[in-house]
Amino acid sequence: MSFMKALIITWENFQDQEVVYPFYRLKEETEDVKIVSNVTGRFHGIMGVNMTSHDTLENLAKYSDYDFLVLPGGVKSLEKLRQEKDVLVFIHEWNKKGKIIASTCHGAQLMISAKIVNGKNISGYYSIEDDINNAGAVYVNEPAVIDDNIISSPHYDHMGEWMKQAITVYHAKNERG
Repeated sequence: MSFMKALIITWENFQDQEVVYPFYRLKEETEDVKIVSNVTGRFHGIMGVNMTSHDTLENLAKYSDYDFLVLPGGVKSLEKLRQEKDVLVFIHEWNKKGKIIASTCHGAQLMISAKIVNGKNISGYYSIEDDINNAGAVYVNEPAVIDDNIISSPHYDHMGEWMKQAITVYHAKNERG
């Protein structure tokens, strides 16, 4: 079994549950879980939860050797994050390598903007169903949708099932080599 290195990319005003739960769930799998955002240090979700960003987006490239990526939601944070061209290139390249992408809620917007959803089954928040379909994907409203290396979910109500499936897919891929 390989040593997981997990990365969460977000922005201030993230959806609290969608950063907090994956962060601590992944800490059960590995000590190497990093949050990268627009700031370093303490920053807040829309409901006021404080998390610590380990690095800024300008340094995102140094995490290219990581192998598990979480794209949490938060409509306010995603509107800003998806304008960061370097982030979109990073996600596009990550996907080309077939590495795990766990996306929930509005995280699908990052995948759309990174142009990696065409021909895929993708879930996301119900309000972006048209965006997902218009990007060439098929919108699926299920707790955890697996399409190769992408595991997506529509809402934080499904955090447990979504992370369980994403971690299962990660281990299955790494056992195959």
